[in-house]
Amino acid sequence: MNSGGEQCALWQKDEQHWLSLMIQSQAGDVAAYHQLLTELGSVIESYLRANFGRLAMLEDCVQECLLAIHRAKHTFDPKRDFRPWMFTIVRYKTIDIIRRNETESNTIVKLSELDQGSINPVDLDRIIDGDRLMNKLSHDQREAVTLTKYLGMTTNEVAQLIGIKESAVKARLRRGLKNLQKQWRYDGVKLDD
Repeated sequence: MNSGGEQCALWQKDEQHWLSLMIQSQAGDVAAYHQLLTELGSVIESYLRANFGRLAMLEDCVQECLLAIHRAKHTFDPKRDFRPWMFTIVRYKTIDIIRRNETESNTIVKLSELDQGSINPVDLDRIIDGDRLMNKLSHDQREAVTLTKYLGMTTNEVAQLIGIKESAVKARLRRGLKNLQKQWRYDGVKLDD
């Protein structure tokens, strides 16, 4: 059994290693990013087993957590610790998945199993447009929108995660959503009110 000091040394080693891989990933190193996601996949699986027991949808949860980390990659500040950032995303995403699965009464159907006639082209266009429009936001606005709307964090939780006041998060979120709406309308897409 590891002593507390040995465990702390292992965590610090992982912290430095993952931080280095994330910095390389943000700089465009595809190999470093692949290695980071591969390592995080097994860490996330162990974390989920230890903290949430036997999840029926464990593999799906791991994949969704990795996707959430991918979507939030641009929000990571290399001056901050990587582990708390990553595990905050994993925890909130997992809780979101568990809540969603508890409230869903029907089975999720994979997109590949749908009849082409049942896919709403407007919905698919909105998904594609959403990614394009998000890339037009400033880093701060994109970070606020991603963490609150994609990952389901509260503005208070985002403020604690990135180290700013909650009012600043709310302002960034408000401006980001306003810019998304303005750009959406500018591009000729009508939003539902």
